[in-house]
Amino acid sequence: MLITSRTPLRVSFFGGGTDYPEYFSRFPGAVVGMAINKYIYISALRLATFIDYKYRLSYSRLENTKTLDEIQHPVIREVLKYYSVDDALDMSVIADLPASSGLGSSSSFTVGLINLLKALKAEPVTRLDLGLAAIHAERELLSDSVGVQDQLHASFGGLNRFDFIDGRIRISPVQMHSESQNVLLSSLVLIYTGIQRSASATVKEQMELTKQRKVDRELSELLALTGQAVEVLEGSDPELMLKTFGAMMHEGWMIKRSLSSKVSNPMIDELYDAAIAAGAYGGKLCGAGGGGFLLMVVPPAQRAAFNERMKSAFLIPIDMDRQGSVVLQN
Repeated sequence: MLITSRTPLRVSFFGGGTDYPEYFSRFPGAVVGMAINKYIYISALRLATFIDYKYRLSYSRLENTKTLDEIQHPVIREVLKYYSVDDALDMSVIADLPASSGLGSSSSFTVGLINLLKALKAEPVTRLDLGLAAIHAERELLSDSVGVQDQLHASFGGLNRFDFIDGRIRISPVQMHSESQNVLLSSLVLIYTGIQRSASATVKEQMELTKQRKVDRELSELLALTGQAVEVLEGSDPELMLKTFGAMMHEGWMIKRSLSSKVSNPMIDELYDAAIAAGAYGGKLCGAGGGGFLLMVVPPAQRAAFNERMKSAFLIPIDMDRQGSVVLQN
């Protein structure tokens, strides 16, 4: 039987950088973000034993291997080994949007892979345990310097605040009025910069600065915006909420740009300025920086005019994913 996991990507609104253990082991951290209706799909089918390979993997390349150690894809190799998967598998990966674009695709992939393997082994898993398992896989099995919000957004879905205090995680869904939520979701648009990038160089520089406590002030300012943003989002006036939220996004982006010279570049700045001139209240570059997608907040009444003025750019409307990673059985 073919089994497929569907796992959402995410947009992070506020607090990015405070979700790294290098930071919240010393200070409280918190983020606000949302899982979106753009997905990574991972499908697996058990293979017949007489085939001359044991693992057939189809992603951006094709692999046919006889052993786990021969698998080139590091996440698949290490996760299959850790969970002692001995079945012969045909596995394929499809994504709605390109990888390395600042939408947490690496963590969404890891969450989806673990969810799929748990289903293959008929082992139930809670959303929290799924997120924690993905964090363990990325930080411990793969030794990647990643934050811990992306895995949680992918596991839980929805619009949430995550707090990181004394090694514990607190999950708080943002309680928006329905009209305000509709206005927010109608305002969000992704703009592709055309740049696919690895976040590792940017993250490495930021982590060094974090460890040396050279960006404590900037990160504390981003943390403060997180709490303020929840109050704004939960307010009762949709128009005031959106205008204030957009202005706060702009403020957060200005702070984030100051963290590292690798976060932005003249082309990204020009595209952002064009979006503001076209009517956006504010926005930011998704992920660690250097490329990928801009996320802009555009008042719904001005979306048509905005789209016309930005027609030369690649615009993608988004909605909220409310389910998190799910397993689909065919």
